[in-house]
Amino acid sequence: MWRLIKFTPRVWFLLGFLGCMTLLAMGAYFQFVQGLDPCPLCISQRLAILATGMVFLIAALHNPKQKGITWYAVSGAVTALSGAAISIRHVWLQHLPPEDVPECGPGLDYVLQNLPLAETIKLMLSGTGDCAKVDWTLFGFSMPAWTLAAFLMLATLSLLQILNRETNQS
Repeated sequence: MWRLIKFTPRVWFLLGFLGCMTLLAMGAYFQFVQGLDPCPLCISQRLAILATGMVFLIAALHNPKQKGITWYAVSGAVTALSGAAISIRHVWLQHLPPEDVPECGPGLDYVLQNLPLAETIKLMLSGTGDCAKVDWTLFGFSMPAWTLAAFLMLATLSLLQILNRETNQS
């Protein structure tokens, strides 16, 4: 059975890229079809998914030898774990008691037009009261919790390619 799912790192990186694009498509669906406006932390998580997907796509297109696979694997894991850190912050905000939730900030359009870039990035990474609202759940877990699980799986998939030597081209 294990032989049936044993792929080259190139195929695994391509599958990781497709997974990232699926996550972004789901985010677009929830935003544009379901009408759920993303908060600053949601947008930050999307950017981390995009960055992880780009690392995976470049790795799949490049099809490097072992040294390159290791570099791409570590880079993919770093971007995925950065996204996981953002997701952890988001889940933490959602579990705060209502009296401890930070105040809601201005809309992202306003922030992008009127605040310096450093302040905008700080807001996007720290979150606002909007980020504490749970709009959607599946099996009792919010969207940021599912995104955290996805980031951890992507980081694991990425790092496993370092060990995936048997089937890659040496």
